[in-house]
Amino acid sequence: MPVREEAFPFAAPPAVAAVALAVLGFYAAGLVLGLAALAVCAFFRDPDRHPGSDPEVLVSPADGRILQASAADGVLKISVFMSVFNVHVNRCPWSGTVESVTYHPGRFLAAWDDKASLDNEQVRIRYRTGRGWVEMVMIAGLVARRIVYWARPGAPFGTGERVGLIRFGSRVDLFLPEASARALVVPGDRVKAGATPVARWVAAP
Repeated sequence: MPVREEAFPFAAPPAVAAVALAVLGFYAAGLVLGLAALAVCAFFRDPDRHPGSDPEVLVSPADGRILQASAADGVLKISVFMSVFNVHVNRCPWSGTVESVTYHPGRFLAAWDDKASLDNEQVRIRYRTGRGWVEMVMIAGLVARRIVYWARPGAPFGTGERVGLIRFGSRVDLFLPEASARALVVPGDRVKAGATPVARWVAAP
């Protein structure tokens, strides 16, 4: 399975140390560090994903478990919690052009805490699409301390295309206009970024 290049700064030190310890005869310690390097690579795995052919469906921006899928004040919010065992590459939920990218420094509350949406370090990406605005927010968690994103204002993205990743556990919130979309998931559902349908457009373009 492909591994993101962002893994190398984290995986290389324990891998090199594992080889050195094995050469010196410290096999048990070398094995532990070797397994640690493999675990880091597994965290940064980047499998291919296919969003399907339904043009009205928005796909999940993240792997993990649905925390929330509800509407308030005219906005539909779908939240996905990622554990350290999930793939952490985040993807565009629907085709559009990046309108703005905003970085907010903040705290590092547990990602499942509802306050994390307001207080934690986050990157907010807003898209212009043929069906209205779409916004996804990459939120750092209790362990995560670094959000990597490749979206830039004016850049076009297709459905399911990679837009960034969050290191070591976190959350992604998806916001849609309530009048134009309805949720296809409920809290507790398991989803895969770029593949699992999480919402559908219901209003005419």
